[in-house]
Amino acid sequence: MIDKVEFGRISVNGKEYSHDIVIYPSGKVERRKKGISKEKHGTSHKLDPEELKEYLKEDFEVLVVGTGIYGMLSLLPESKKLIEGKEVIEKPTPEAAKVFKELRKKRKTLGIFHITC
Repeated sequence: MIDKVEFGRISVNGKEYSHDIVIYPSGKVERRKKGISKEKHGTSHKLDPEELKEYLKEDFEVLVVGTGIYGMLSLLPESKKLIEGKEVIEKPTPEAAKVFKELRKKRKTLGIFHITC
């Protein structure tokens, strides 16, 4: 599903994206709504619960967060509380992509991928 990750780019099923993305358990891919977090915190590197709520459209067991090439994105404690009871894995995006690819074969996995810093 995730073919390639480079700084500023991620390729999913042969389609290249030059913006942060969310991949749902169904396989649907959409642009991350990072403006919600940026407006509230002055940066999109803090994933706010209001933004996270936007992605809770499908049932999932595991949330994989690609924190960026250098690991700058993080879930706020309030965001983690919102999905209490779900497994959360936060890793730099190249590692997160590998974990996501493996997990989604056996579990309902939601992925949020930051593709720059």
